[in-house]
Amino acid sequence: MSDAGVSFSSDSTSATARKILSDALRKADPVGARGVEHETSWRRNYLSHFRRALEAGIGEAPAAHSIAADGLRSAQEMMRFGDAPLDEAIDGTALSQVFHTRTIDGTGEAETELSVPYRGEILRDRALQVQLEEWVTRGIITQSCSEALQTVQENPEWLRLEGDTVVVLGAGAEMAPYRALLRWGAEVVAIDLPKPDLQARVRSHAQESAGRAHVPARIITNGDDDSGADLITELPAIAHWIDGIEGRLVLGNYCYADGAAHVRVSMAADALAMHLTRHRPDTSLAFLATPTDTFAVPPEEVAAANRAYAESSRMIRGPLRMISGGRLLQRNYPPGADPGVCDALVPQQGPNYALAKRLQRWRATAARHEGTTVSLNVAPATRTRSVVKNKALAAAYAGAHRFGVEVFEPATSNTLMAALLAYDLRSGAAAQAEPWQDEAINAAHGGLWTSAYHPRSALGLAAVLGIGALRG
Repeated sequence: MSDAGVSFSSDSTSATARKILSDALRKADPVGARGVEHETSWRRNYLSHFRRALEAGIGEAPAAHSIAADGLRSAQEMMRFGDAPLDEAIDGTALSQVFHTRTIDGTGEAETELSVPYRGEILRDRALQVQLEEWVTRGIITQSCSEALQTVQENPEWLRLEGDTVVVLGAGAEMAPYRALLRWGAEVVAIDLPKPDLQARVRSHAQESAGRAHVPARIITNGDDDSGADLITELPAIAHWIDGIEGRLVLGNYCYADGAAHVRVSMAADALAMHLTRHRPDTSLAFLATPTDTFAVPPEEVAAANRAYAESSRMIRGPLRMISGGRLLQRNYPPGADPGVCDALVPQQGPNYALAKRLQRWRATAARHEGTTVSLNVAPATRTRSVVKNKALAAAYAGAHRFGVEVFEPATSNTLMAALLAYDLRSGAAAQAEPWQDEAINAAHGGLWTSAYHPRSALGLAAVLGIGALRG
């Protein structure tokens, strides 16, 4: 436990995660809640409990809403800011730091059409439509995702997001929409750590763009870079600063950190989301869901996966399953599943990563249920620095294409996801009947949902096949 900003109320992050997940399940699935409470090997077995926290809400929208609301409530109770509860700290009046605003006006020309960098080319117009159709055919994105992106193509004025100011938490992250929004001429608030090299990139992107960026800055007299803010340690000051920004806001959480820090920064962002939606009800929220999580998926994706399984080679699959005792190349879904459950949680990413991303999904569910405009879209597996620094994941990504999964470059992913953000904020599309359907629509899952095999049962083979590609 640390008193430096947002912290856990317990010294054990595993105990905290178990408490949050068991509280989330207590009403909707009491048996599942007891299973979490009695788990004695959390780091080994957390995967099945996170899957159960999804399954308990399928087919029962009230149960899904209860899981989200109760999980968030428990997380808020388990987290602190210094010695104070998280919600009290953010609304407090005593600030140890006060930020002023530095505004950077870009000097470039705004892009007035949707164009997507892909494999050394810039796709636009008909070329982009052809690629979207090809991704749908191969099961890389959903049909609804293709249709949403084509709708943005037909309404390029949406890209500028006129009238909205997008607060990008984690502006320097490779998956953040910061650069795309600036290219389109949007107004952006850029929040990221006060690191000189990172802030230099934030400023450079803004200066070369057609948009306008506002960054938090502090008064420093020794000539050092004064830009940036730490969401974990300076949360109340950041909230106070954002309160002074005029106009309608979109709060987007694109933060990432290693280990327990990812939960801390996710809860800091969540506290900020609660604060803004409470005091400025027209605020919208935005998130990116990782494809390496557990999702309920529509029957169309289930059918595509089962076709792929039927067409796969039994001569290869049979011996591998026999040698591995049935662990390798397991079928992704049973026949006729509606919805199916794609369990793509990756143990190498750890339970803190799973909890941080589930907290974001819960906030999206709870906020949407309360009438807030929410953009949450499943992004494809992407070769970001944070992923490929893990050697096992880097190898698995290099071999993933052997199992029908396409791993995207960051420039492609963040442009596609920024365009989907524009769609969500401008289309006025109605919410789905159940929370799992809201998560499944417009998904760019990269092929994990339509793969013949359960993702974890193919991950090891993908890594073995990918090692050679990496060496080459």
